[in-house]
Amino acid sequence: MPFDDVADYDEYVDGKPRSDGVGSFLAARAIELPVGLPTDRPETETVSGLGNRKNELVLALIHDRGVEVYEGSIRYVRAVRAAGLPRAVVSSSANTSEVLAAVGIGELFDAEIDALVAERDHLKGKPAPDTFLAAARELRVSADRAAVFEDAQAGVAAGRAGRFGFVVGVDRVGQAEELRKHGADLVVSDLAELLERP
Repeated sequence: MPFDDVADYDEYVDGKPRSDGVGSFLAARAIELPVGLPTDRPETETVSGLGNRKNELVLALIHDRGVEVYEGSIRYVRAVRAAGLPRAVVSSSANTSEVLAAVGIGELFDAEIDALVAERDHLKGKPAPDTFLAAARELRVSADRAAVFEDAQAGVAAGRAGRFGFVVGVDRVGQAEELRKHGADLVVSDLAELLERP
């Protein structure tokens, strides 16, 4: 069965560390590959090699096409910064800094917890709450007094597992019900909707 770039991506890949996403998709298709090493070359027939090939393609797309910007969500983060609230970006990607730089919004965040930090600090990837909890510690905020904003099912589940005070699912691809099932307290299509609420 071919890869479905919406359903399969949401179910098996989105929000997870690279090797976990590749491995879970392959397992869903009963494809067995050795795990390999993070340093495997992109042409190596291992989970890590395939993940590194995927990363090469992602970096090429970032370079050639740029990154899609959600202006309403950026407006929301700017409003949160203006209100003096601490902010962190939490991503399973090793390319987080490149993406933030490409869009020019790195200065909007006080902390960045990405795949590189997760590897360095031995943090489990989403749906485990480790990366979100690390961000809360970095911001010196207890999880029960912090909110998680996530567009991935695994990320919403991580926010719920970490016992965060509020988990907002951001539905950009028609998965509102799945985000709710995974633990979102509220689902919006863009963070700007939160600026319009009383």
